[in-house]
Amino acid sequence: KYLVIWEQVSGTVPTSPKEAGSASLAMIEMVKAEMKQGLVKDWGAFLGQSKGYTVFEGTEVEAITTMLQYAPYLKFEVHAVASADQAAQAMKAWTKKK
Repeated sequence: KYLVIWEQVSGTVPTSPKEAGSASLAMIEMVKAEMKQGLVKDWGAFLGQSKGYTVFEGTEVEAITTMLQYAPYLKFEVHAVASADQAAQAMKAWTKKK
């Protein structure tokens, strides 16, 4: 599972509001399709900003391939995420070694 922080790359979005809106809606439709496939579990845009987040589940190859579809319009900061159960399992293993 990955937490992906995305941000629009300055200068890649059309300056016309109509064209910019069309481009943004097209990308949101792509996200909706990824949600139907089960790759994207959650998605949101930060209010008043040209950035947001995605919660992605899949392999590293699936994550990279998915993000490449949005290049060069978006840049990404990606964080691998452990669940509460995974974190607890790691803590238990660590304390057994002490």
